[in-house]
Order: sequence, then structure tokens, then C-alpha cells
Amino acid sequence: MPKNIFSRDRSPRLTRHHKIAMAGVATLGAAAIGFSAVPSGASTKTTTEAAQPVAVAFSNQQIKDVKASVTDQMAGASVKAEQIAAKKKAEAAAAAAKKKAAAAAAAKKQAAAEAAKKKAAAERQAKEAASRAAKRAEAKKAAKKTYPNNLDGWIRESLDVMKKHGIPGSYEGIKRNIIRESSGNPRAINNWDINAINGIPSKGLLQVIPPTFKHWHVPGTSWDIYDPVANITAACNYAADKYGSMDNVNSAY
Repeated sequence: MPKNIFSRDRSPRLTRHHKIAMAGVATLGAAAIGFSAVPSGASTKTTTEAAQPVAVAFSNQQIKDVKASVTDQMAGASVKAEQIAAKKKAEAAAAAAKKKAAAAAAAKKQAAAEAAKKKAAAERQAKEAASRAAKRAEAKKAAKKTYPNNLDGWIRESLDVMKKHGIPGSYEGIKRNIIRESSGNPRAINNWDINAINGIPSKGLLQVIPPTFKHWHVPGTSWDIYDPVANITAACNYAADKYGSMDNVNSAY
């Protein structure tokens, strides 16, 4: 069997002349189709004038306008961005200022609170100190003063009682009359004078008869006529009324 001369591997390659010839044939075919499409009554006119190419106008102005528009838009965007940034910066500054003012106000408030607290503490301490001082004074005042259980102590205690009741007299005047009347013996009694004869003998440090002691007794002292303080105080009260003071008594009274 003869070999297929039209095999793909055996087909000859198209040369440049073949391609030109084929392009011419295609052109003539297209022209024939065009003539056959013309009506029979129509006339045809062949012109040898070649179709002139249409000139296309280009303008650099349009490009410039576009560039200017883009530039303006970019400039506007830049300005807008700057405005936004400036606004944000201003807002941030305002917020910072507000925060700083709030912090300052808080610090001032805290300082005022601390000052008020310190003032209150100082006032409380002063009040407590005053209260303690008053209590101590009251306690000291309320505390019973002690006196030695002897002639000196009896006279001094009697003088304190006399002072409360406004009874005049001095330590020296009282002691002088005690030594003369009883030699400082609180249990002394006179059984020989007129008072003794009358049944009311004089008794105690200042030799007071019972009716006189009872009449001139000073509240706060004992009702025992032999009690040294009660005896001295009643006798001084009697002497103040009759002589002005026990200091003015220099003999039996």
C-alpha cells in the first residue's frame, strides 16, 4: 500500500509566498461577494481615490486638567487629613487638660479632707485632754484631803472647814487658845469651874460646854464634842460671833 502523502508529519510548510497568495485569494473572494450583493439596477462606480486616513487629534491640555484635578483632590485629602489630625490632637489635649484638672481637683479635695481630718483629730485630742484635766481636777477636788492625827493636823483640817463656811481664824490664834485651855488634850474636861458646878462642864481642846457646841456646830463635822476638828470648828464659830475671831480671844471665853 502506498504511503499517505498527506500525513501531518509529511505536510510541506507554508512559505512567505504561499501566505501572500492565499491572502490575495481571500481578498478577491470578499470582493466578489460584495459585487454580487449590489442590486441589478444600481450603478457602480469605481474610484481610484484611496481612502484617506482619519486624523486623530490628541491634546495635552486634557492630561494637564486631569493631573490638576488629581493634584487638587490629593491636596484636599491632605488638608482634610491634617484637619482630622489637628482635631484629634486638640481633642487629646482637651482630654489631657480635663484629666489634669480632675486630678488637681481630686488632690485638692483629698488635701482638704486630710486637713479637716487632722483638725478634727486635734480638736478631739484637745477636747479629750481638757476632759481628762477636768476629771483629774474633779477627782483631786473630790479626793478627801488627809491630815495627820495630831494637833497640827486637827488645826489645819479645822481651818479648811472654817474656810468653806467663812469662819475667820488663824493657825496661831487657834493653837494659842488650845494650849491655854487644854494643853492639846482632846479628851480634856473641866470639873471645877462654874460650868461644872452647873452640870455642864467644858470639854475638848477649846473647852466648849455642850449647849454652846450644839448651837455653834458646823455642818460636815462630827457631833461628838470630843472630836478635835468638830470641837475647834464649833468654838471658832462661837468666838467669831462674840469676839470677831478666835485670834481676839486671850483668856477664858
